[in-house]
Amino acid sequence: MFTGCGTAMVTPFRRDLSLDEAALRRLIRRQLDAGVNFLVPCGTTGENPTLTRAEHLRVVEITLEEAKGKVPVLAGAGGYNTAEVIELARELDAMGVDGILSVTPYYNKPTQEGLYQHYKAIASAVRVPIVVYSVPGRTGVNVEPATLHRLAEIDNIVGVKEASGNIAQMAAILNLVPEQFLVLSGDDAVTLPLVALGGRGVISVVSNQIPAEMTRMVQLCLAGDFAAARALHRKYFPLMEVNFVESNPIPVKAALAMMGLIEPVWRLPLVPPSPASQAKIEKVLLELALIEAPARHAAS
Repeated sequence: MFTGCGTAMVTPFRRDLSLDEAALRRLIRRQLDAGVNFLVPCGTTGENPTLTRAEHLRVVEITLEEAKGKVPVLAGAGGYNTAEVIELARELDAMGVDGILSVTPYYNKPTQEGLYQHYKAIASAVRVPIVVYSVPGRTGVNVEPATLHRLAEIDNIVGVKEASGNIAQMAAILNLVPEQFLVLSGDDAVTLPLVALGGRGVISVVSNQIPAEMTRMVQLCLAGDFAAARALHRKYFPLMEVNFVESNPIPVKAALAMMGLIEPVWRLPLVPPSPASQAKIEKVLLELALIEAPARHAAS
């Protein structure tokens, strides 16, 4: 169900910092028109730490309304309080999401046994599939291959979004988990090598900007056409890279605003990119023809 390219959706805000529902619907329709394989609302890219519970549920509700069963919806529900995560996961389950993406507890840094018990408790509380999200650079805790091997034995824990950046660890995971267990890249730039090792796709940031192209690249990888996939990877690698010139989702939202798709609005503690970063983002977008150069008026 969550194979291919899934977009980690941004959450658009209006200038007054309220949720921009109209822009969100337009973004979702753009993804569907581009043929993306699944949608991931309310993850880190969606600024979920700054959403109220009502806003979180509303974003997912809108995503489900627009998706209309055409593509699966993998909704974010993670945190460092297992009981609160379970409460949110149950609400999302009742809404009809196709699965839950749950980031590891951050700050309190549980042991591997703590991680296992955390995910086991969530899995026992809901019916829908769960994808573990391991991103040690943000959370301070790594889900080790042996722990994923144990978690894969739980029926509705179906995969992992692996964002450690450690290719050797990804290879170790693929050697330990059953073939049907989904190992998805959490980094656009390592999607190609991960699929070559046996991974099943990506939960992507760059597909906010280039949904058709990133989906095409992943499908080429899955079909074993790595020559064509490499050509796309090389073309769009600068965009994958510049999306992390500052903390995600600062650059990707700046880019989408330059593309005329959303307002350039973030909620604190995120702030707009620096002028230097803004210039780097604009340069890449211009080089890829994702925006047009501003008209230059000749001196009179």
